Amino acid sequence: MYAVIKTGGKQYRVAAGEKIKVEQIAADVGQEIVFDQILAVGDGATIKIGTPLVSGATVKVTVVAHGKHDKVRIFKMRRRKHYQKRQGHRQQFTELHIASIHA
Repeated sequence: MYAVIKTGGKQYRVAAGEKIKVEQIAADVGQEIVFDQILAVGDGATIKIGTPLVSGATVKVTVVAHGKHDKVRIFKMRRRKHYQKRQGHRQQFTELHIASIHA
């Protein structure tokens, strides 16, 4: 069984037992969270697609860790203009363990 959840402005296809990294969520490590914004739920041959959400469907997750992704380096340059700009960014994430999917 799998589900498509919406969190942090993105959509993720998840199944029970997986670990995923999503945009940072304000929750403590070990805390359980219930996602109710489920866009689709599939089970082998059958699939339920919401309009826009599947009513009554939930996904229970546990917060495993918080962290930062690798640094992204931004370099801008204009040739022959003596212009160079360097910038970096590290996006924060929350790692989640998918406990169960209820449709």
